[in-house]
Amino acid sequence: MKKYSFFLCLLLVFVAMSLSSVRSGLSQYFDFPPLPSKDKYGDVVMDNYSTKKGMKPVVFRHWTHRKSYTCRVCHSELYFMMYANATQVRERDNKRGRFCGACHNGKEAFAPETNDTKNCDKCHSYGNKGSQPDISTVLKGLPPNQYGNGVDWVKAIKNGVIHPKDSILDNPKERVRFDKDFYLRAEMAMIPPAKFLHSSHLPWLDCENCHPDIFDIKKKGTHFSMGENLKGRFCGGCHGKVSFPLQDCWRCHERGKRRRRRRR
Repeated sequence: MKKYSFFLCLLLVFVAMSLSSVRSGLSQYFDFPPLPSKDKYGDVVMDNYSTKKGMKPVVFRHWTHRKSYTCRVCHSELYFMMYANATQVRERDNKRGRFCGACHNGKEAFAPETNDTKNCDKCHSYGNKGSQPDISTVLKGLPPNQYGNGVDWVKAIKNGVIHPKDSILDNPKERVRFDKDFYLRAEMAMIPPAKFLHSSHLPWLDCENCHPDIFDIKKKGTHFSMGENLKGRFCGGCHGKVSFPLQDCWRCHERGKRRRRRRR
């Protein structure tokens, strides 16, 4: 019995070393983009009109908002598109209560100006040193993660560490409940299939955020590769920009999982 246990331990060590080697090799095979610092990860610079108007571009920091609001608030209810600078936001829109102005009204969040005080620099802060809050203070106590902002956001909401608002509307629409998981076969040898969990995404997103523009559910399946993800398509629309980056291989490609249903 001890003999079999010894060989089993050796086999497990070999598998672990093999997966570690595969992961290291992937960085050579794929052109992973360099990751910004934790306090810059997820930042979106909005400059469709600011520079033309003599203002500094707006810096939107996802990590200062994610503790308080789910993704669907902005990307479903406020109609922000999923790609940076694809939404044309003007100052007059905000003053009418659209886009950022739906919250930045002096009630939900600070307004652009109050009486004699202007808060322009709080958002139009691109290039300003020391203009952002301290990330270690804002995200203190949240479940840690090696990548991204250093936070496991899925675990944070699942474990009840944070309770972000799911809607800012008076009469929000009923949410769809769907918990089916999918296994996506990897195209490279020795790479376990990627597991897609609807239950990890739906607390943050609406179905319409992904379907049908990013993933067409009208067809039998959307076929894509890691190379396309790295170009910002499909999963790469979020992962590598706001959600944990593609370098965090084993968050999707679960260790020890065998190839299963061929779903892509």
